[in-house]
Amino acid sequence: MRVAVCDDDERELVHLSELMKEYQSGRGMSLECHFFHSSMDFLSDIKGGEYDLVLLDVVMPGINGIKAALELREKDENVKIIFISSSPEYAMESYQVDAYHYLLKPVEADALFPLLDKVGKALSARERQGVVLKSRGGVVRLSFAEIEFVEVLNKKVSFHLTDGVTREVTAALADLEGELLIRREFLKTHRSYIVNLSCVRAVGADCVTTKSGISIPVSRQRHHQVQKAYMRFLDREETAVSPGNGQEAASSERSDGLWRILLVDDDPGERTFWADILRCHGCMVQTAGDGREALKLAAEETYDCILLDVMIPGEDGFSICGRLKELTHAPVIFLSSVTEPDRQVEGFTAGGIDYITKDTPAELFWTKVETRIQLAVSDRTQFRYGPLLLDLTGRRVLMGGEELLLTPVEFDILWRLSEQPDHVFTPEEIFGMVWSGQPWDGGRLVQTHMSRLRRKLEKAWEEHHFIETVWGQGYRFVPAGS
Repeated sequence: MRVAVCDDDERELVHLSELMKEYQSGRGMSLECHFFHSSMDFLSDIKGGEYDLVLLDVVMPGINGIKAALELREKDENVKIIFISSSPEYAMESYQVDAYHYLLKPVEADALFPLLDKVGKALSARERQGVVLKSRGGVVRLSFAEIEFVEVLNKKVSFHLTDGVTREVTAALADLEGELLIRREFLKTHRSYIVNLSCVRAVGADCVTTKSGISIPVSRQRHHQVQKAYMRFLDREETAVSPGNGQEAASSERSDGLWRILLVDDDPGERTFWADILRCHGCMVQTAGDGREALKLAAEETYDCILLDVMIPGEDGFSICGRLKELTHAPVIFLSSVTEPDRQVEGFTAGGIDYITKDTPAELFWTKVETRIQLAVSDRTQFRYGPLLLDLTGRRVLMGGEELLLTPVEFDILWRLSEQPDHVFTPEEIFGMVWSGQPWDGGRLVQTHMSRLRRKLEKAWEEHHFIETVWGQGYRFVPAGS
């Protein structure tokens, strides 16, 4: 435990130093203690994240303890603060900085040691929740709370910590992002960056700024998602600390993602993994281990979405999907380790509105689920661009009133591009949206399917090219009349 003690009375510093030594000896716990004689000395040493606990005298010349704590809080929201004073008159002011405790002088072991025990236990629990990094220099465990952001550069993943230290490992971001993105405080702002939202000070048009002043890029296609996720994160943080919110606060978030989801999978580990991702995004999740249980729950409860595994005991997911459609209007999304294209086509034929493979990264999985639910609850499920009509519910495309036969992949490409007209998508971005989880093939799949899609569109409507190639960059959707 890293402890700072600040008091202008030399006798108090000596007394507290002796108490710390006694605590270490009696508890067998390692303490790293630093002692300061004034608030100015203490604050000049602070950047944020250096200490787990600060013992701070209230009455000191110059900047008093309360004002020093206010400055400390601007740099470090997580540090525990214990005020020490000869008078209880400042106890109420200590609430301004979310003080952990308020001790009267002279500080005695029977009052201080239990507090040190509680702080130590809280730190141990926090440290157990983290990631383990293996590198040539050895193995290190990082708690989630100390990770400010993660950056990928030249095939190296760098973990930038709140104390200014950077840890590097040679790995792919995909190997590590699953552990981070299932937690609500982590968000991918760019294909090369994951940021801890609790360390963010502001979200701009093309970057987020951390509390330490670092600018982290936000890709154009993620801008609205990042803003929305940050606002949702702040709302939940306020809800968590506000007294008396309870059910009323939960229901107020209903329109922004607090959806009821039924997750059907016979593997307990898979159920836990995917349910945790959904719950981290504010969803209420109920689970079923087979089709029979799923049908029973669907008949009794109302859900906003059903995630359905294909390979389940008894009737498979395709068969169960049809029976679920008779009981509920909730959209069904297949979530399966079966990746063959013909099986995915079978899922759409059975009535599913999407088919997500289990190798899909956590962030993309959530984006797909969120988008599908929003479309399902929205009145608008058809989009017209001149003669071109996209029917998202029926997954059909009409050109001039005549149905245009597209494969599921071609439909997904057209739909994704049409969501952001005139935005240039790189082949790699399109590949990630449609073939998530598969290794990048250099663009061959995108080029093949894009050529077929463009030929079909141009043959159906020669007067306008809905998809244009931007040489050296990628493809963009151009609505008729543009």
